[in-house]
Amino acid sequence: MKTSCASHLLEKVREKNPLVHNITNQVVTNFTANGLLALGASPVMANAKEEVAEMAQLADALVLNIGTLTRETVEAMILAGQAANEKGVPVLLDPVGVGATTFRANAAKQLLKKVKMTVVRGNAAEVAHLLGVNGWESKGVDAKAANGDVSALAKQASIALQTIVVITGKIDVVSDGDEVLSIHNGHEWLTKVTGTGCLLTSVIGAFCAAGEQPLHASAAALLFYGVAAERAALSAKDKGPGTFQIELLNALSHTTGDEVLTLGKIGGVSHDKG
Repeated sequence: MKTSCASHLLEKVREKNPLVHNITNQVVTNFTANGLLALGASPVMANAKEEVAEMAQLADALVLNIGTLTRETVEAMILAGQAANEKGVPVLLDPVGVGATTFRANAAKQLLKKVKMTVVRGNAAEVAHLLGVNGWESKGVDAKAANGDVSALAKQASIALQTIVVITGKIDVVSDGDEVLSIHNGHEWLTKVTGTGCLLTSVIGAFCAAGEQPLHASAAALLFYGVAAERAALSAKDKGPGTFQIELLNALSHTTGDEVLTLGKIGGVSHDKG
């Protein structure tokens, strides 16, 4: 995939103004909604069991985020996910802190069993936990330093979960089990603001709603988001994460396809599935 594809997809997202249905955690609801609006998408935050199925079928993408779970939320996610599957609406799972508690782990297993996911996005520790792979550390909902091959993990997870897998970190990786793409944009302040990863999953959902292959849509979203983060950090300079958070919203609105084309850094390699 080339940066020109990402640039093109960004323009398609802004033209389509996709409706992204988020069943997400309480910490990031406002930030996620504002981030999607800044990008040029339309957010909806509906989580009542009485309406989630109907809303999911009206949406162009559905994002399921397990950051602040309840039993009722899990039930709503399953209802929404199955309804989205029926209509061919892309479904994305963000397994926030999946290794922290048994409840989260069981919820993620239920969702993966009962809903066909288009994309799963998490940090390395979260994705490794979904596979039952040891050697990746986490603390609460945060991942610690990676100590393994992220590309191999993404490929393995994609094959096992039968979905596109995005692993975010210092270098972002996305795989369909065959092709592995790496994105080398972003800024360390993304780890200093709550909700930037959750927002990214929703941004990927908006790109998937543009109708392109989920692998390329995911990579395009990562490139755009990384370039926007770099632009935000430059605007915030030495003011710190608080200013960066505001500037990230500005950058999501103002980052152009031409900037993604010229500043995006992507690499990739194909692997044998056998």
